[in-house]
Amino acid sequence: MIMKLFKRFSPIWFSVILIWIKTVIVSFIGFNLHPENWTDILFMLLSPIGAIMVIFGFNIYFKRKVKPAAIFATMVILTGILFGDLLYYRFYTDFVTVPILFQFKNVGGIGPSTLELISPWDLLLFADLAVFWLFYIKRKSVHEQITAKSKRFYTAVSVLFVFMTIILGMVKVPHLFSESYNRQQLVKHIGLYQYHLYDIGIAASYPLNRAFASPSDAEASAEYVQSQEDKPSDYFGAAKGMNVVLISMESTQNFVINQKVNGQEITPFLNSLIEDSFYFSRVYDQTAQGKTSDSEFMIDTGLYPLSSGSAFVRKTENAYRSLPHILSDEKYYSAVFHGNDASFWNREAMYDSLGYNRYFSKADYVVTEENSVNYGIKDIPFFQQSIQHLGKLQKPFYARFITLTNHFPFLLEEEDQFIPEASTSEMVVNRYVTTVRYQDEAIKTFFQDLKASGLYENTMFVLYGDHYGISDKYEHGVLELLGQEDTIVNRMQLQSVPLIIHVPGVEGKTFSNIGGEIDIRATILHLLGISAEDNFSFGHNLFTRDPHHPVIFRDGSFMAKDYFYKAGKCFNSESEEETDITSCEPLMDISRKELGLSDDIVHGDLMRFME
Repeated sequence: MIMKLFKRFSPIWFSVILIWIKTVIVSFIGFNLHPENWTDILFMLLSPIGAIMVIFGFNIYFKRKVKPAAIFATMVILTGILFGDLLYYRFYTDFVTVPILFQFKNVGGIGPSTLELISPWDLLLFADLAVFWLFYIKRKSVHEQITAKSKRFYTAVSVLFVFMTIILGMVKVPHLFSESYNRQQLVKHIGLYQYHLYDIGIAASYPLNRAFASPSDAEASAEYVQSQEDKPSDYFGAAKGMNVVLISMESTQNFVINQKVNGQEITPFLNSLIEDSFYFSRVYDQTAQGKTSDSEFMIDTGLYPLSSGSAFVRKTENAYRSLPHILSDEKYYSAVFHGNDASFWNREAMYDSLGYNRYFSKADYVVTEENSVNYGIKDIPFFQQSIQHLGKLQKPFYARFITLTNHFPFLLEEEDQFIPEASTSEMVVNRYVTTVRYQDEAIKTFFQDLKASGLYENTMFVLYGDHYGISDKYEHGVLELLGQEDTIVNRMQLQSVPLIIHVPGVEGKTFSNIGGEIDIRATILHLLGISAEDNFSFGHNLFTRDPHHPVIFRDGSFMAKDYFYKAGKCFNSESEEETDITSCEPLMDISRKELGLSDDIVHGDLMRFME
């Protein structure tokens, strides 16, 4: 009886239905694309159909017979795409893009701990493949003859669904494609597979942006930036002429500051340093798919990171007006210290474009199996070995140190643990506490060595968390650690990263005004007494930053004094309650404008016209 049913049911329609069902289930459950109303539910149900049919259609468009083996191969490919997106989303709360595929060796998280991202329920994703194999492949179903009329009908239905989805999506969200960086919004309204097809088309068009760019294209960005001048502060020139040391604290979020586990401080040294430093407690992670490289890019260039892939991999040939370039005019020598391979994140090529004089990479360190973990040399030996290189640099210098130990999946030998693991229900969070504490101890030893070498007194230190460490998948463990409720407000606050600027001899102060990583560059230049004029940047000096100007995230969400916008919803910052979307629209316009102008600069290489 069942076999007769399957014989009557065309394998191509059967496969389309199977892939559609599991795509919808994953969209609702795996991707957390929460529908806000019945139209969202309708979109999420209908949007995958057209693309799925078009993709399967290549098995019949140019053939007279339907071959079950070819259809099965297509099912395997689409299932692989779906599963890959699901794993990537679990860690990054994002979808795979074409550029990220070309830099996947740089993507932290997926590689070293894939097993942590896999659920036993994932086996259900492959159940339909087993069913199709059993009834159409193993039983050697005959190849179904397909008529021209059937082809026309199938093609018409698939095209109808594709265009219907796109048109209705644009009606519901007028900025759907101009906000293509909001991938959750795009996937929800046009479907996962259509999103991937659209992403392929966008990636193919990027080379044309630079080819057709002209000096007039740069004028709009220049005029906008010049209209956003910051007010002066009493701290202008407080570190004039000093060396500058930046410490990029891997995966460090602000919730660890002044936080205890079992009565012990997670960051005792940073807590003590804050007392004599400028501490900005509400600076937010604005990185995208480039993670650490994105934070470097923002701080050095004052531009937003790319929404897809990393500028370090994709845009090394561009012209930039970077911090090393600006500081070279003040006779600064620029260097980077990092214990990984020189080619990781394409840093060797990008640092040259950014104007660095020297890159100390893995080849400049004694790296052994004993002193390494995760992605390279541990932070304590890294800093200890760096001192000898730092002492030989021409002065004044601008030096960036990139730590590694506090990297997902946060593994650390027992002898290197200065604090016991936390006791939440999430092991990733429990381990994170120990690697953050180790990093804190490493920075402490670095400061001690700098004082002993005589480099401390005339150096300004900028310590910042480069991006989040605990992804959305594990945030419930952090909320448990902090004793907080699981709300969108609390989760958004977790995106805050610490920024500590220590100027020896200058009294410290804590600032609670909001800002982003893109603002760090302008703040450094302000303290060095270097005018922002002609130093193109979308960032603002944090000492006087307008609180009403939004801190913009790469997916189009933002935070400002009165409102914040996330997942398509507008919230009142004071009451933390959802409010009418019209309240956020003026800030949404600013967000779209700045992200668009920054993308124009990077994709069109417009800085070459601003020199």
